[in-house]
Amino acid sequence: MKALVYTGPEKLVYRGVPDPEPKADEVLIRVACTGICGSDMHAYLGHDERRPAPLILGHEVAGTVASGPTSGRRVTVNPLVTCGTCPACKSGRDNLCPDRQIISMQPREGGFADFLAMPEQNLVSVPGHITDQQAALAEPIACGWHATRLAKRVLGEGNDNPAALVIGGGAIGVGAALSLKAQGISDIRVIELNTERAALLRSRCGFDVLQVTDPEDAGQFDIVIDAVGFAATRTMASRVARPGGVIAHIGLGSAEGGLDIRRLTLQEITFLGTYTYTAQDFRDTAEAMFDGRLGPLDWTEVRTLSEGAEAFAGLRSGSIAAPKILLKPDTTGDVHV
Repeated sequence: MKALVYTGPEKLVYRGVPDPEPKADEVLIRVACTGICGSDMHAYLGHDERRPAPLILGHEVAGTVASGPTSGRRVTVNPLVTCGTCPACKSGRDNLCPDRQIISMQPREGGFADFLAMPEQNLVSVPGHITDQQAALAEPIACGWHATRLAKRVLGEGNDNPAALVIGGGAIGVGAALSLKAQGISDIRVIELNTERAALLRSRCGFDVLQVTDPEDAGQFDIVIDAVGFAATRTMASRVARPGGVIAHIGLGSAEGGLDIRRLTLQEITFLGTYTYTAQDFRDTAEAMFDGRLGPLDWTEVRTLSEGAEAFAGLRSGSIAAPKILLKPDTTGDVHV
């Protein structure tokens, strides 16, 4: 098969690689499209020791089962593979499984390829009215769904109409804003500094988009979701969270700096780290997509795998306005099992 292979910092090569070999509990997926995530960009830049070269990146996958009794079934893929037996898994917090693996990290290759092997339990069937491009958004949106659910739980029932701010208008931020709305929060604003992307979010998603860097210009919010994760965005989140509010931190832009610990302490502001989603969050996100609660999901741009290196470079330079770039195989390919 063909795949887009990360070979070193800012180097991606489209080339032939061995076909994946499904294990006993796995099926082969013919990939329809795979989204480029911020974590893929971190690896591409050489900033993620969990993703050493050479490696096939990509974990936001939709496709069709190509082996076994369910062959032909259209699916979206939960890329988080867990043990199912540890206390975290048994308590429904399987995203915290100590033995978790995610495709696009060793030892599991990712979805920027013609085919992918996955456990069948990680697949969610996709109905006919949902396109492959829409289905591939289940994974990034599930991150925001999980963060929203946890933030609402921490905030409690006392605030009938909480105000929410999402910092960052990439796919994770868009998914978070859509998840806030789908989970009953109507007062939502999004900070996005890229002018073209901000215009797209206003026109296609109907978001109230702020283009501010000074917290004084943003206002105060009960829930703040940092979908970027740099020191500057944590500083913003620390300043704009209301007393008693919640900061849900999804972004993994950098590891240090930004939090105003004194203000968080004195104003009883909860800082909540969130990692991916549970299997139930993923299923709930997919259901919300399928029944239309997350909108038309028309804010993607599609390129071929052979154009993948160019797409990564465009994202690196900031020249791409679309919140999500999806890469699709150049050809349908043959199944070798």
